[in-house]
Amino acid sequence: MTDSIQTKVNAINILSDYLGVRDIPRLTKDCLKAKYDFDQADLCILYGGSILAGGDILANAIKNGVAKHYVISGGNGHTTQLLRDQMTQALPGAELQSLSEAEMFQLYLKQKYNLQAEFLETASTNCGNNVTNVLALAKENGLPTNRIIVMQDATMQRRMHAVFRKESPTSQIINYATYQNHVVVSDGQLVFENQPAGMWKLDHFVTLLMGEVPRLTDNENGYGPKGKNYLAHVDVSQKVTEAFEYLKKFNPKAVRTANPAFATKK
Repeated sequence: MTDSIQTKVNAINILSDYLGVRDIPRLTKDCLKAKYDFDQADLCILYGGSILAGGDILANAIKNGVAKHYVISGGNGHTTQLLRDQMTQALPGAELQSLSEAEMFQLYLKQKYNLQAEFLETASTNCGNNVTNVLALAKENGLPTNRIIVMQDATMQRRMHAVFRKESPTSQIINYATYQNHVVVSDGQLVFENQPAGMWKLDHFVTLLMGEVPRLTDNENGYGPKGKNYLAHVDVSQKVTEAFEYLKKFNPKAVRTANPAFATKK
């Protein structure tokens, strides 16, 4: 194995670990109690930007009773068609073309587990209104928001947390990324260490990871208070920045830019 391949592996895994936050090892009442001295959150939210495995994680959360109420949030955004492609494989024969991300995950829960979330939020198109729309839904339905379990794709988990800190600073947010993954070298090629259901193609995964670093970096170009002010300040370590810059050398065009079609309408 060459040093350059291993350095690339290390850089990808640094970004993956940094972004795919899980605050507890498992979504169980025992784990919540051990860390937070309570065993049930007010809300558990699955965001539709996740890969298919997010549906399995939510089903497990419901079975374990980790929250009083369960919400799936997701309208149509940059990940929707990719999720629809995954759902087509998982739910053969289902009519999915007109469904939002939240509706597709709800159908997946019903068909695979005979479970469902109480509430769906189907209008959001980006991380910002994913959060504000769910908070509005909670207020409309009288749901408490003191303790919230947030489940998003591992590439976007840290950003989602930062949006919540801006929009609902008094809420206690428990991060639980819907998967955690590393890359390894096999026969001279980069491959995933594990394959959760619906896992992104590796190149797309790296693009998603790299797209987050400039968004989270709190400067005039980022999404933090010094930039677009979409989210609360996030500390991006030198280690993460160096990993990002190293990967950028291989493919400067790999960084995913925001699609204006999915911007929040003013």
